[in-house]
Amino acid sequence: MDDVAAIAALSEPTRRRLYAHVVRRPDPVSRDEVALALRMPRATVAFHLDKLVAEGLLEVTFARRTGRAGPGAGRPAKLYRRAVREVSVSLPERRYELAAHLLAAALESGCAPAERARAVGVELGAAAADARSLLERHGFEPDADGAGLVLRNCPFHALAQAHRELVCGMTLGLVDGMLSGLGEDGLVACPDPEPGGCCVRVHARS
Repeated sequence: MDDVAAIAALSEPTRRRLYAHVVRRPDPVSRDEVALALRMPRATVAFHLDKLVAEGLLEVTFARRTGRAGPGAGRPAKLYRRAVREVSVSLPERRYELAAHLLAAALESGCAPAERARAVGVELGAAAADARSLLERHGFEPDADGAGLVLRNCPFHALAQAHRELVCGMTLGLVDGMLSGLGEDGLVACPDPEPGGCCVRVHARS
């Protein structure tokens, strides 16, 4: 998982210290500025800052700090700032952002969450190769059992615990839409709560 690698990059104390310094600055900062502020060798700072960029935690921009332009103005400085990308890790995997998107889209369009979720599922299915990899990618942990797919994980678990009818209906719509978008005529999504898992099961159509 990319987010796991990004968070793991912050387990190194020096790198974590550099990251904390950069993201607290109101403007992008250069290697020299960071090295001076933290009293660290410039080469060490450069190595760790570029590692943070590689992991998607920081972004690079270039600007001339002299205020001059044109010939003789010198090379633009390499500057670092917080990346726009959001990083989070949840085990088991949760997809609350997707749930929020589905609910907000349903509210804006005036349709039921299950209906809107099915439409989004169709779009996702149309761009996917197969049901199992698509469900895996969205946190359902599908497991073949001979009669279809058992979904071992609910990506909307906390929401489903508090608002079961609403969220489980939305989940059913999403999975049903995925199968429809894939053109999976041999599979059907049905309500079938799995203890500790999802409220939806994918059955082979008889």
